[in-house]
Amino acid sequence: MTDDISIPPNGSFSFVGRTALVTGGARGVGAAVVRELHAGGGKVAVTDLDLDEATRVAEALDPSGATAFAIRLDVREKADFEGALAAVVDRWGKLDIVVNNAGLAKRTPTAEITPEEFDEICRINMRSVFLSCQVLADHMVANGYGRIVNITSLAGQNGGTVASPHYAASKAGANMLTKYFARHLAGTGVTVNGVCPGPIESSKVRMTPEMIARVESEVPIGRFMTVGEIAAATALLASDRGGFFMGATLDMNGGLYLR
Repeated sequence: MTDDISIPPNGSFSFVGRTALVTGGARGVGAAVVRELHAGGGKVAVTDLDLDEATRVAEALDPSGATAFAIRLDVREKADFEGALAAVVDRWGKLDIVVNNAGLAKRTPTAEITPEEFDEICRINMRSVFLSCQVLADHMVANGYGRIVNITSLAGQNGGTVASPHYAASKAGANMLTKYFARHLAGTGVTVNGVCPGPIESSKVRMTPEMIARVESEVPIGRFMTVGEIAAATALLASDRGGFFMGATLDMNGGLYLR
């Protein structure tokens, strides 16, 4: 790494010459990350279970498909990660950056959570991180360069303020997988880190007014965070300048949980 890595006028880190894959990229945090990486000059594969929405995001950035395109990816399936890798390599020759953002949250009362629902939440939020790293890291290691960023949650650190037990457990597992793969891949040129958000502005749509007021009163900063703030932190870890972060989790919770 050199000290002359440029930062574009829009304030993003430079991703010129880099290719990225973002899971759950069709909306919310994922879409914000896609836009951040693309704004920095990166080429981005927008992956999501909802191909129509992923295509809408990709085409809004580049209708030609030269620097952004959509892939249907079910993070529960190892074969889908293998297919996504093949698609990116076929189009751009390599994969440099992976952002594991796809997730699912349900607020089912604890007594009503079925074993099937518990397993499904863990498959999407935790096992997907394992599958992604298992499938995609070898390609990066072979190239001598890679950035893996896992979007987890405050719930995985403190049990959550309004989160369900299966969501909190799955995100705690994702945090630990971040540490495992960081240690496993250390020295290969591939870094593995996480971003651990607290209450997000977009989550208000699934919360009652009472829940919103309680969360805002508990966060020292006094507000919910924006998806753009998460995207900016992700960009740091995904950039060349983030090369000395390894196994780190950036806490973004407005002071709600201090370690």
